[in-house]
Amino acid sequence: MFILGALLLAVVGFLSFGGTNVFSKPARFMVYFGESVSGLDPGAPVKVNGVRMGRVAAITVQYDAVTKQALVQTICEIDRNVLTDNAGRQIDLTNPGELQSLIDRGFRARLNLTGITGLLFVELDFEDPRQYPADPHHMVDLYPVVPAIPSPISEVQQSIIEIVANVKKVDFAGLSKELKTLLASTNQKVNDLDVKALSDRVGRAADAVQAFVGSPEAKQAFVNLNAAIADTRAVLAKIDAQAGPAGDELKKTLAEAQTALKSLTSAADTTRQFVQAQSGVGEEATHALQQIGEAADALQRLADFLEHNPNALVVGRKKP
Repeated sequence: MFILGALLLAVVGFLSFGGTNVFSKPARFMVYFGESVSGLDPGAPVKVNGVRMGRVAAITVQYDAVTKQALVQTICEIDRNVLTDNAGRQIDLTNPGELQSLIDRGFRARLNLTGITGLLFVELDFEDPRQYPADPHHMVDLYPVVPAIPSPISEVQQSIIEIVANVKKVDFAGLSKELKTLLASTNQKVNDLDVKALSDRVGRAADAVQAFVGSPEAKQAFVNLNAAIADTRAVLAKIDAQAGPAGDELKKTLAEAQTALKSLTSAADTTRQFVQAQSGVGEEATHALQQIGEAADALQRLADFLEHNPNALVVGRKKP
């Protein structure tokens, strides 16, 4: 009874955890891996999204003399049907035609790690068949061929290889030399720069601007400018109102315009002389006041012309 019980337990354990079906020959398919399969041994599990469906039956290396590449030919056995469709009907993976239909729709294989043990297993999943097409050279094999896709392990290894190759290309000696030269040049430029003299010039310019803004002469000059501009606007308004025949009133208005323009010119000259005396103010203020002086001169010429040709306001200027 003890021997019979042990045999019964062995059979149950073998059927539950073994990788084969003793009553029927399991279906097989092949996978060609173009990368190292170190850690993948016969008997390793074959899973679909983490669910075991078979095992690795045999592993051989196939050398292609044309392409001069060595591919790892892995024969896998299917002993459990774990796939179902949307209606819940089981998909018979042991049927080669059904398996080939899944391959055409993107059934692919890759290597994956079993925890931290370093052992590998074959993982099956569905991918885009246009991104990972099947190799036509393997269509004539004895078993259906599930195309292999790069595993995360190989992608990490390839990334490390590329990083190391790029690091080797870096000229660290030349880069260090250029960096030292740049630092030396920067230090030389900083030493050659007279920071104290520059700071003193900036301080003097700021003091000159502050003195100009707060001086009574500047305030009075701008008051005179505002008054002269207001007088000019009033005179021009009178000229516009008296666009009729020229008379004594027009002459009186022109005389007032000349007086206002002389006042504007005098104020502009006074302001210009004062600003030019302030060497730290800058060219912007001097240029602006020069424009005001030029405008006053233009108005002066307009007044002189109207004094000699009063009918120009009605008939316009004669053509030369």
